[in-house]
Amino acid sequence: MLAAIVMLVWSQTGFARGLPDFTGLVEENAGAVVNISTTSNPKVSNTGSQGSPLNERQLEQLPEFFQDFFRGRQSPFGGAPENAQPQRSMGSGFIVSADGYVLTNNHVVEGADEIIVRLNDRRELPATLVGTDPRSDMAVLKIENGDDLPVVKTGRSKDLKVGEWVFAIGSPFGFDYTVTAGIVSALGRSLPSENYVPFIQTDVAINPGNSGGPLFNLDGEVVGINSQIYTRSGGFMGVSFAIPIDDAMNVFRQIRDKGTVSRGWLGVLIQEVNRDLAESFGLKRPRGALVAEVMDGSPAESGGLQSGDIILQYDGDDVELSSDLPPMVGRTPVGETARLTVLRGGKEIELGVEIGQLPNERGAQQATPSVGGSSTAPLGLTVEPLPSNLADSIGVKGGVVVSGVGSGPAYTAGIRAGDVITEIDRNAITSVEEFQKVVRALPEGRAVPVRVVRQGRAIYLVMKP
Repeated sequence: MLAAIVMLVWSQTGFARGLPDFTGLVEENAGAVVNISTTSNPKVSNTGSQGSPLNERQLEQLPEFFQDFFRGRQSPFGGAPENAQPQRSMGSGFIVSADGYVLTNNHVVEGADEIIVRLNDRRELPATLVGTDPRSDMAVLKIENGDDLPVVKTGRSKDLKVGEWVFAIGSPFGFDYTVTAGIVSALGRSLPSENYVPFIQTDVAINPGNSGGPLFNLDGEVVGINSQIYTRSGGFMGVSFAIPIDDAMNVFRQIRDKGTVSRGWLGVLIQEVNRDLAESFGLKRPRGALVAEVMDGSPAESGGLQSGDIILQYDGDDVELSSDLPPMVGRTPVGETARLTVLRGGKEIELGVEIGQLPNERGAQQATPSVGGSSTAPLGLTVEPLPSNLADSIGVKGGVVVSGVGSGPAYTAGIRAGDVITEIDRNAITSVEEFQKVVRALPEGRAVPVRVVRQGRAIYLVMKP
């Protein structure tokens, strides 16, 4: 019994000794972490509503009664809100150069009229906004009269491994210089709000006020900028996201040197390769990014990419998920030629594509096809010729319009009325007659890819005749 107790105490002590000690790392780096407070003058709209001291993204992370409080009470008679006061917001950041450049999130300083940076030694220094990049939610500040300031060491986020320890320093809910720790939960996360940033997912406790603060590794190097959380309660739920420092420093250098941010652009619409698509294209397992559409006049078109290609490698790096590709392209300098390994017709080929600059805005085209069938096929759907005005509006040169779908392989595949079918089993569809000819030749029981254009966007579906 005594031996068992000794062994238990020894094992617990050994386990404790195996955990990381953050004390020295925090003491070494806390001086370069800053609290950022902003002030915005009250802005009254024509309807008399006042802006919130927190932006919508921050508000959504708070409980409902806090949201109501921060949004403010309105005068029952309209006009200016009651007790209109300057709007204040808080966040975190960190100093990356001795002359006072600070990195933080764009949503921390968005709309601010005054920015104050508070250091660990309680000095409060005014800062100016150098530039922002809303796409990555980053902002660069410059501390006025900054000289010989403490700075963080930056690491390489691409060296991170899932499961390794990381820690954050920030000001959650205004509690300055709070330290939280956890592990890297996943890498390369693509979020609906932004697919050009391969977010680092951690279980480090991040709450409102941590935004813009640094994420450190056990070498005391910054590997990310804490940016977003997943929450249903307004607080931490174990899922936090950070901007990789490799991407952040690229944005910082561009803003510092030229005031704007340029990203590489390929000019394709892509989709995930699932199990059925992999089978239909002859892949042994799902991988790569399936090109659903190549935009007119894009670098991809000039480089020879075609719809139906599956991009397997980009500049020597494997593309396992379709979400891997946008960050790779975005990091590529404009004008540089990227080498792509593409699966086409069951064979791998190499292409060189000169990367262009990502446009700021791209309008979405909406298709409003008519219905009313004129031809049937043994797939459970009815098709009709593609009107020229519809073809022009969605940017296709051929195809047929699905005017009706009944039970059968087409419905199971996800084809719906209004879809424009442009390709079946890698055969271009240019007319109803061509559609019928291709369908008659389809093999039974084998999955085949079908390219459809739906509401102006091309996607591949898998159909098993």
